[in-house]
Amino acid sequence: MKTSIDSSTLQFLKTLLKNNNRNWFTENKNLYIEAQKDVLLFVENLIEEMSKFDEEILKIDAKKSLFRIYRDVRFSKDKSPYKTNFGAGLGMGKGTRITGYYLHIEPGKSFLAGGVYQPEPSVLKEIRKEISMSGNEFLKILEQKDFRNNFRGLSVENKLQRVPAGFEKDDPMSEYLKLKNFIVVHPISDASLLKENAAKDFAKIFESIKPLNDFLESPFL
Repeated sequence: MKTSIDSSTLQFLKTLLKNNNRNWFTENKNLYIEAQKDVLLFVENLIEEMSKFDEEILKIDAKKSLFRIYRDVRFSKDKSPYKTNFGAGLGMGKGTRITGYYLHIEPGKSFLAGGVYQPEPSVLKEIRKEISMSGNEFLKILEQKDFRNNFRGLSVENKLQRVPAGFEKDDPMSEYLKLKNFIVVHPISDASLLKENAAKDFAKIFESIKPLNDFLESPFL
């Protein structure tokens, strides 16, 4: 079982950052294949560990969860052809679930995340309704000890200036109703990726997201 990431995988990403061009990548594709295999085996073990608190996660194919390394540069000023990270989306809108977990591996910028990212307008509206109606339950989840230890709170990326249409301006949950994503992020160090029991440690952090995910899924069950 692959319980941690190899240092050679992080080294590959560091070298790719300095040589982000097709010639170098083609000449060193064997390094990419080795690094990708390392991440895949680690994600397989991570899924196994996460299944102890969320059996649904076993439906996820580790290979399909990995994001492609090739960048879509059609509408970007940055024409670098390759991403300098590995990402795995565990759920996150795939299958019947709107929630999920995400692993991001990038030297010095790695993180774990979970929740709902960029939901469809109809989904977003239902989540906001649930938060408005069940505010106390929602706040209890955010106040749980493990949750507070692992996360600083929900991401405020793209937060609205005003309470969205259809909700009272003085709704006690108004600040949460302004959110467009319901995501939490936990930064992880390079050292924690290399640690012997990294998969077990990360699964424990993901476990503290599950009550939030369950709440966000509840309007759709």
